[in-house]
Amino acid sequence: MHLTAKVGPEEHRMLAAWTTPAELALFDAQHVADRRHGLDVVAYLRAAGVTDRDVLAAGLLHDCAKGDIGAGPRIAWSLGERFGPEVLVPARLVPGWAAALDRLRVHADASAELLAAAGLPPRAVELVRRQDDPAGLEDGAIFKAADEAC
Repeated sequence: MHLTAKVGPEEHRMLAAWTTPAELALFDAQHVADRRHGLDVVAYLRAAGVTDRDVLAAGLLHDCAKGDIGAGPRIAWSLGERFGPEVLVPARLVPGWAAALDRLRVHADASAELLAAAGLPPRAVELVRRQDDPAGLEDGAIFKAADEAC
């Protein structure tokens, strides 16, 4: 998906109808794979009956601080999540991957800060900050399910 992700012009026009200019700027600054993932998360949330605009915006932008991280570090990160952090030790030796892996490690907090700076409400910011463990947050379970399914 990382290498073949696309976002069509009609999808972008539809976003402009419900996002703020600051939110749309965060969306546009993301790697195309993260933009596609955010759109898919929003579609999942809507299909599950979520209509709260703040939850939808959080779903759209929850990975906005990842930056332009290549497929290799993303695969290594996923393997590390599945098999343990020792998988990342040799991955960090690949030139350029250590910084990318560090961005992946802190992206939830960094994305939350970008959302706060863009004026999103605390509820959306907290969903993004706690995206890996949203237990106890309103809509946290469906938010995590959407992220994992997409």
